Amino acid sequence: MIEIKHRWNGKVLYTAETASDVREAVIEARGGEADLRGANLREADLRGADLRGANLRGADLREADLREADLRGANLWGANLWGANLWGADLRGANLREARGFAPERVNDLLILLDQVGPIRAYKLVDSGYRSPIQSSGKLTYRVGDIVEAEADPDPSVQCGRGVNVATLPWCLSNWLPGYRILVMEFKRDDIAAVPVGDGKFRVSKARVVREIPESQVHEWLGLGEATADGSGDWSGSRRTDGHDPADVPV
Repeated sequence: MIEIKHRWNGKVLYTAETASDVREAVIEARGGEADLRGANLREADLRGADLRGANLRGADLREADLREADLRGANLWGANLWGANLWGADLRGANLREARGFAPERVNDLLILLDQVGPIRAYKLVDSGYRSPIQSSGKLTYRVGDIVEAEADPDPSVQCGRGVNVATLPWCLSNWLPGYRILVMEFKRDDIAAVPVGDGKFRVSKARVVREIPESQVHEWLGLGEATADGSGDWSGSRRTDGHDPADVPV
């Protein structure tokens, strides 16, 4: 039996009757949607643990081993991450506001963008009308040759905020559906508003639509056959689910 206790008052937050270690106990607690706010998980071995959506707000994770842990959508607001090993951890959509001991530079490869000079290029996924396929309102239109501008949210803790949202090519391909297009966008360092952790997306305030990647090239990258005349095909499984609930903001 493993008990997960509160870091300050020692209150038992969850009891795992059959778990053999803390890792199994935490995974079980997460599966049962247990509230692990303030949990004492200092030095816990959580390598590869499935902690998607776990409520770990204010948890003590000092020196915890979180290598390759799945923390997508986890609430880590105010958590203590001093000395935690986050190598390979998936932090897409995780709430890291006020997390202590956490430096985005440790895990966010996209921060390399902030040291680029001259024109920078990234990608934009759009629907058949050349607008965002994610948002339900406030959509911007992206046409080749246009310069698209929008007030952008500078808070990197916000995964999907207002602005011109662009992404890596793998992000666009993993969210692609029949009828979607992938555009090449160009901007400058000063146009970058926010580079959130782990999602593959980031926001700029202004970007130029350089060109559209041919549909045949997208199909080749995805290992798909030729498109049918009506754009149909059994490709519904190609889109990744991020678990985000996008706000109605320009993107």
